[in-house]
Formats: sequence, structure tokens, C-alpha cells
Amino acid sequence: MTFANPIPWWAIAAGVLLFAASAWCAYRRLAAAGYRRHVLAGLRFATLFLLLVFLLRPVLRVVSPDTHDAIVPVLVDTSRSMGIEDADGLPRIDSARDLLDRALLPALSSEFTVELLAFGDGVAPVTTADLSASARRSDLASAMAALRERYRNRPVAGIVVVSDGGDTSGRAEREVQRERTPPIHPIGIGSPTAGRDREVLSITAAEAVLEDSRVDLAVSAVSHGHGTDPIELRLLENGRPIEVRRAAPAADGVPVRVVFQIAPRRGAPTLYTVEIPEAAGEVVPENNTRSVLVQQPSRPRRVLLVEGAPGFEHGFLKRAWAGDAGLDVDAVVRKGRDEQGHDTFYIQAAETRSGDLASGFPQRVEDLFTYDAVVLANVEPGELTDAELEATRDFVGRRGGGLLVLGARSFLKHGLANTPIGEVLPLDVTDRGTAVLPASLSRGTNRAALTEAGAVHPVMQLGPGAADTRKRWDAVPSLAASAALGGPRPGATVLAVTAGPGGAQRALVAVQRYGEGRSMVFTGEASWRWRMMLPSTDRSYETFWRQAIRWLAVKAADPISITSPAGSAPGDALHIGVAVRDALFQPRRDAGVTLRIAGPDGRLEQPAATLSRSDSGRDDEFGAAFTPAHPGIYRITAEARRGTTLLGSASTALLVGGSDLEMTDPRLNTQLLERLASASGGHVTAPADVRRLVDRLRAGVPAARRAAERDLWHNGWSFAVILLLLGAEWILRRRWGLR
Repeated sequence: MTFANPIPWWAIAAGVLLFAASAWCAYRRLAAAGYRRHVLAGLRFATLFLLLVFLLRPVLRVVSPDTHDAIVPVLVDTSRSMGIEDADGLPRIDSARDLLDRALLPALSSEFTVELLAFGDGVAPVTTADLSASARRSDLASAMAALRERYRNRPVAGIVVVSDGGDTSGRAEREVQRERTPPIHPIGIGSPTAGRDREVLSITAAEAVLEDSRVDLAVSAVSHGHGTDPIELRLLENGRPIEVRRAAPAADGVPVRVVFQIAPRRGAPTLYTVEIPEAAGEVVPENNTRSVLVQQPSRPRRVLLVEGAPGFEHGFLKRAWAGDAGLDVDAVVRKGRDEQGHDTFYIQAAETRSGDLASGFPQRVEDLFTYDAVVLANVEPGELTDAELEATRDFVGRRGGGLLVLGARSFLKHGLANTPIGEVLPLDVTDRGTAVLPASLSRGTNRAALTEAGAVHPVMQLGPGAADTRKRWDAVPSLAASAALGGPRPGATVLAVTAGPGGAQRALVAVQRYGEGRSMVFTGEASWRWRMMLPSTDRSYETFWRQAIRWLAVKAADPISITSPAGSAPGDALHIGVAVRDALFQPRRDAGVTLRIAGPDGRLEQPAATLSRSDSGRDDEFGAAFTPAHPGIYRITAEARRGTTLLGSASTALLVGGSDLEMTDPRLNTQLLERLASASGGHVTAPADVRRLVDRLRAGVPAARRAAERDLWHNGWSFAVILLLLGAEWILRRRWGLR
């Protein structure tokens, strides 16, 4: 006998002692003979002890002498990819049916109890005559979970999976590893080669955009059976063709990558589609297209620029950011001290916010948290109080804002190393910060040079591609100086370097994620040279600084925000998350959230939203389950209230069915089948090796029979024993005159 719900021995011992003490205390003061108290206390203890045993679920392992008691589920993939015709001209589902009727089912039925099941959207019994490749997906993970429940406490010798290896869930291997699963013996159906086929592998858009911004749209595609012939990629915006590119692969089967630059429309999400024209004899034309939804430009991002002293850089930065309609910049410049020794400031800010900046920095945390990014330029540590520095750290880590630190004065002596924001910065701010290098020491000193990471990072993109970006940066003039700092922190990325004494490299631009937000350090001095020493038509200076502040600010969420999964398909069970926070960006667990989801057919749904644990492990997010029925764009609106008071609202759009996951990569996925077999203790079997499969299943029969379990508590006698003990205690109390 074993227990299905085991707990540690010390917990059992503690429970027994607790029950004994409870039973003894219940009758310790009764005016009755000693043996009567002992009998009643013993009955009470026995009742409590049996309840504990039943909660632990005692089970008995049963061994059956008949080998036919061992079950072999045969799971057949009936998704649409099984309708692909391979080189023999026969659809895969027909090949599977022929294998089942001719060899597999007769061989298995002679030794085991065989159950034929179809899986795709779900799991259901089926006959070979009814097999058809019609399911929208091949959800192998859910099929494994369903089999575990279906055959719980029954002896299973092994699971035979007849499939082409497609798994739209992407979780099959984890599902097998997560819980004990009988040995899986896959039989692969289909060709390991693709024939003549072209496929759009992926399409991804850059992060949420602002007004008038251009976004990189990265596309990967592959061609099989066409050699090095160029792949034609057509880009459509809301169904309207806008650009065509051709890219030649290095060899047959080698993916190509193309980056389009797009300008999303205002006022509504924009649907971008990349398609490859269908060629004659193509095996799977369904994978020639993919779509992605780019959200509508968000509100202007609020930026706070704090400068420790007037300088040329202030005017150039302010003009560069003022020319960006997606940015709303407030600036504070420390001018010096007045006759009373008080600091004075030059403030440029919206009228509603200028009063909060009278002392040079927001004094209330909630006022600081109204911004999306903070820039500290030439600000020495002593110019900000510890409370202001701590608020800035929380601004990045908790609020999710962006922090940019630049200017040599910010790095003098120990700089910000020993302040609350020292850990926020991507570089170690060491005492080497006093080494400011003049540009005149050697030719080429203080010239910006991109790292490999910087060539593809959105902050550094000056051209449509990596090559054009490097060419533009090569033309940028040298800086006046650069500060020597320590190396990057773990997790930080250096995007650009500059030459120091003796040719030693110094980090010029470095970024990192910190908590919910981002930070960036720019160690150069006088970047305005990139504006004044280049032709007036060159926009490198404006482009760099606008992209930098956009990248820092764009991830700063509003107090009410919605998260939804990408790459979903009709019929998928989706989790819609809603974060509700106050002005200090602390979670509001006492809020009530209303979700409204409008489908492409105009149907409105209102799934219930409750506090739940998010995918990141946080338990302060509201969540709702939603299953889209049709492909298209779903518009999601969330309202948060506390009682009758509206706390705020948010909206977003979700694309369902942007790609046909079921038809991606039409080749037989032998790698997945092998991993499933290895994780469960099974073996991949070729269609011609059915006899070897039977031998392997027969070897697993003893283990299957040992694994069969029978619940000892889930029957009438357990309930009867509890009633008997309680009844005996009650009767004795009455007979002995106790109440």
C-alpha cells in the first residue's frame, strides 16, 4: 500500500500529536470514570486519524495475470498537415490508415487491449475508416495530458503515436517531462525532405511605436528545391502592396533575412503581411504568407531632462527631441546659486508640471512616475538628495521607466557609484571617471565604433541595414572627450566603443534592463559635433538621440495595461492579463476589472477577470481566459474600478491566425519524435518495424501492470467506518449520561 498524496513524515507525526491532544482535551474535564474518558478520547482520535489517512489517498498496487489487461493507446495525428502529399503522391493520412489496417492494429490486438484515438484539436475515439486530416492544429501536449487522465490507474504498456511530428502547442516535450508518462513509441509518417516549397518562417515588428516613427519589420524566409533562385517577398499594408524585395539564399534550404522599414498609420492598428508568390508544383502553399499586427502609435512619451549646468549639449538635445512629435520633453537646467545661497533653475515644462520642478527635481514620487524617461546630464551626485536618487532607482525598477546618464561631470571621481542608482547603470562607475581624454591627443581618438550587438540594436540604427548603419557611423566626427569607466555589468550590453590612450577601447554607449525598466550610459562629451561638423542634410545626431530616448521610454507602461499572447490561432485557450497599479505603481488588488473583447465578426465577449498568477510568476495581475473562434483582429478594452470610482482604462488589439502554424515546415519532424521517445523511455519505430514495436511493448507489460493502482478509500466502507466511529462515540456519551 502507498499514498497518492504523500506528505513528509514530520507532518504526519505533528498531525497525530495534534489529534491526540485534541481528543484528550475534549474529554479531560468530564465527570466520568477514567476508562470512559479514555474510550471516548480513543474513538475521537481514531476518527481524526482515519480522516487524515483518507486525505492521503491510500492506494493498492494490483498485478493482473492477463497480459491483455495492458492497454496500448494508438494516437493518430488528424491535423491538416497529415493531408500533405509526399513524393509518393499519397496523402499522409492515407499512409497512416494503410499502416494501421495492414500491420499495426492486427499485430497489437493479438497481445494487448488496443484503443485507437485521433488527436488534433482534442482527443477522441475513432475508426480507421473515419480518419481524416481536418483538425486545425496538432496539440500534442494537450493530447498527452488527456491520455494521462483517461488511463489513470489503468495499466498502460506504452503509447503509440502515428504522426508527422507536428506540434502547434510547442509544449509536448515539456508536458512529457513534467509528469510521469508511459513510454511513447512514435511512428513517423511523411518525408524528411520538403520537395519544392517556399516558406515565410517569421515576421517580427520592433517594439511599440510612437507618432511619426519608422519601425523595422524583420522577415525570414526559406526555399527548398529551388536552389539559389531569389525569393520574392511582397509586403502588404492592410492588404495593399507597398514594397517588393528579392533575396537570394546562399544555398538551397538556407534561410534569408530581409528588413523592411514601415511607418504605421495613426488612429488604428496596422496589419502587415509578407507573402511569397505560389510557384508551380509547390508542396504547401499555405505557408507562403505570415502577418503581424503593429499597434497604433501610443501617446507621446514624457521625458524629464535634468542638467547640472548650462552647456552646448542642452540646446542641441532639446531641439532634437522637440522635433519629435512622439516626445514631450520637460527640461530643468541648474544655473547656480542666488544671493541667499539657494540653487536656481531654468525650467522649460508644461504649465501643469512646471510647479513640480521648482526645486530642480520632482519632490513627490508620484510626480516623477508621470514621466516615461529621465535624463541626467552632467549631474554630480551631490546635486540630488538620497531620496531623489532612491526615487529614480524605483522609477526604473518598479515603474518601468528609462534612465539615461551622460556628460563627463556625471562620472567625475566616484561619480554615481556609491549612490542608490549606481546599480541601475550598465557600467561600473569607478574612480577612473576622472580620466577625460581630449580628442586632439591622437588621430581617430574618441571616434565611435559599433560593436556586433550595436550594429543591430535599435538605438544605433542610422540606416536601413547593418551595413548602412556601420557606414553612417564611420562618417560621424570624433567627440571632444570620453570618460573612462569600468566594464559592463552582468546582463549589460555595450553598443559602441571609442579609442582611449594606446588604442585601448572604452565603452561609449551601454544599455541594460533593470527591474521593469531600462538604463543607458553615454560616456562621450560634445556629441553636438555630430550635428555641427556634418552637412546640414545629415540627420545622424537627431536620429541617434531620438532613437535612444524612444528605446528607453517606450517600455514604460501606464498604470492600467493589458498583456496578450502573440502568435495565437483560432481555438487556442488564451490568457489575457491586466495590470492595475496606483500612482506609485503599486498593485491594486482591491480593484474590479471589466474586460470587453470585440471580435472580427462584431461579436462582443466579456470574460471574467480575476486575480491570478502571471507567466512571470507575479500574483498581482488580473487574468481572464479567452478562446477566439475566428481568425482576425480582436479589440480588447479593460476598465478598472474601485467601487464606483473609475481607476483607469486601457485598450489593445490582438491578431489571431496571423500564420498557419499547422503548415509550417512540411517535413517529417523526426527530432521532436525522438525527443518525446527519449524523455518517456520509448523508441522511435519505422513503419516497417511493427514486430519490433510489439516486442518492446511486451517488455513494458510487467511495469504497466505494477503501475496499476486501486484506491482503498474511494468506496462505501471508508465512509461506513467514519460513521461507525462517530456513532459509537455518540451512543456511549448518551448511555453514560454525558452531553
